[in-house]
Amino acid sequence: MGLTSRLDKLKIKGGSDVDVPSGNQHQLSENTDDIDEVDNEGQSILMGIIAQLRPGMDLSKITLPTFILEKKSMLERITNFFQIPDILLEANKTEDDLKRFVTILKWYLASWHISPKAVKKPLNPVLGEIFTCYWDNLPSGNTAYYLAEQTSHHPPKSSYFYLVPESKIRVDGVVVPKSRFLGNSSAAIMEGWGHVTLGEHADEVYIMNQPNVYCRGILFGKMRMELGDHMYLKCAKTGFEADIEFKTKGFISGTYDAIEGKIKNSKTQEELFQISGKWNEEMYIRDSATGKKTVLFDTAKAITVKPKVRPTAEQFDYESRKLWGPTIKALAKRDHTLATEEKFKVENDQRERAKKRIEDGVEFHPKLFRAIGDHEKDIADLEYIIYKKFNLDSSADDLTNAVLDTAPILPGQEFNDKFHIPAFKKGGES
Repeated sequence: MGLTSRLDKLKIKGGSDVDVPSGNQHQLSENTDDIDEVDNEGQSILMGIIAQLRPGMDLSKITLPTFILEKKSMLERITNFFQIPDILLEANKTEDDLKRFVTILKWYLASWHISPKAVKKPLNPVLGEIFTCYWDNLPSGNTAYYLAEQTSHHPPKSSYFYLVPESKIRVDGVVVPKSRFLGNSSAAIMEGWGHVTLGEHADEVYIMNQPNVYCRGILFGKMRMELGDHMYLKCAKTGFEADIEFKTKGFISGTYDAIEGKIKNSKTQEELFQISGKWNEEMYIRDSATGKKTVLFDTAKAITVKPKVRPTAEQFDYESRKLWGPTIKALAKRDHTLATEEKFKVENDQRERAKKRIEDGVEFHPKLFRAIGDHEKDIADLEYIIYKKFNLDSSADDLTNAVLDTAPILPGQEFNDKFHIPAFKKGGES
């Protein structure tokens, strides 16, 4: 029996049998990312897929049921990092080196709780997919702009660029998820790095990676997402480093969602602070010299600022919300048969485009990002970087004009004709 036919049989918890008060149907569709839609029959569908696998295998070629999909692409999911901007703006204005480093760590740790409550994974972007958005309501009159593109498909690489022109804050990064089947769990090994540059301290670069993501209970037990393993934050200029372990729950002991780590001065090896708590509740910082323990961040008090996006009608076919629009609408209605069909259309088109490139003897090149050159050792871990040059010494107006010239971001902006010309290189060229 095919996956779509089996999904037809799936009785989703809270589906058509749920009474929705009059006028609240829209609210139901908006909140489906927080609904756990896996019942016993849903588990059997997953088991049917996973029965084909062996521990350690790559899951990238396996089509998982749509009921575990979030209603957004990974390119948009990355914007979670930028939805608590006041902390990043605070770091930019902090003069003390150590306090500034701690504030950057707080900003990065603060974002991990922004995720669906149920077990959901973002849509896998297709090669050449683009997502842009903006924030025009940040503290102190700041604005921010974000561009992302899927720069590689095998392995998947999501490159992104974030800019706050008024405060001269810049973030470059790449996310490289590699999926593995581990028995009763699946893992997304999150490779890739982010580089943060603050305009008030432009000679410093803060480099950070991500914890890995685990989906537990695939074969038995309750399905649950966990963050695990080590996350690092480093600043070469000051020598400060943070090593934060996201601790997964053991079979017998331990707790969910705990973190534990330390901040040290790598130049002297002196331990400065200890970090503890839970990444989705309260996190604490303890001064190693004095023993004083305080709250680093309380996620219950977090104020998030959602990004804004141009109307779908103004987007081109390979922008995330337009590309995945029919799939997302079906997911919102919890019509998983239709969602599967719409998702297949996007993925099949991707396969046809890849086949055509092979036939034509050409290689794909991104529109917004370029490959890192051999001489760019300090940013080699990004693999790709925004193609346009941004000098943080430039005025806020010049930086704004540069980012808006890279691709349409604001409502009413239009693509120039050159944007639609495929960026290909003949196969075999150096």
